[in-house]
Amino acid sequence: MNYLELLGTLVGVVYLWLEYRASIYLWLACIVMPAIYLVVYYRAGLYADFGINIYYLLASVYGWMVWKRGERRRHREAIPAADASLPITSMPGRMYLPLAAILIVCWLGIAWILIRYTDSNVPWMDSFTTALSIVAMWMLARKYVEQWWAWMIVDWVCCGLYLYKALYFTSALYALYAVVAFFGWRKWLKLMETEK
Repeated sequence: MNYLELLGTLVGVVYLWLEYRASIYLWLACIVMPAIYLVVYYRAGLYADFGINIYYLLASVYGWMVWKRGERRRHREAIPAADASLPITSMPGRMYLPLAAILIVCWLGIAWILIRYTDSNVPWMDSFTTALSIVAMWMLARKYVEQWWAWMIVDWVCCGLYLYKALYFTSALYALYAVVAFFGWRKWLKLMETEK
């Protein structure tokens, strides 16, 4: 089991490096990593995290398609990368309220499911990180720079949660995610300015 967790951690590091660079290949790592963590989280009794990895698989396909559409347009029309159809941008202000509502509804709904139908001993924390991850993954697929802040919150909460569940490699990975997310946010801000 520790070997599987270690493999997931290594793939996670590759994913983080690719996301930091805003590379489209992050989506490939984002398909492999959840497949590994489906087993890890199920065995650890982290059922919401198990469920979110199914979502990650599906969202990774969506993200790949959205980013690929921008890549195809750029190559087809021979335009510079800065003019691709999906640049890094700030999230429009009108999106905050709907995303906050989605976060709250998902958090409460997932917590209710975990409390009622599972033996989870951390339903509120597990459901919070899952709900915020749903929102953050969508923000990443749309290339909103604020996705990094959502991930930083998820990462620090998960770091503590996984320590509590004795998933030490995974906890260390999420601590690394949180630190790199800060630098990723700064890098994406610079890339956003360059694209303008």
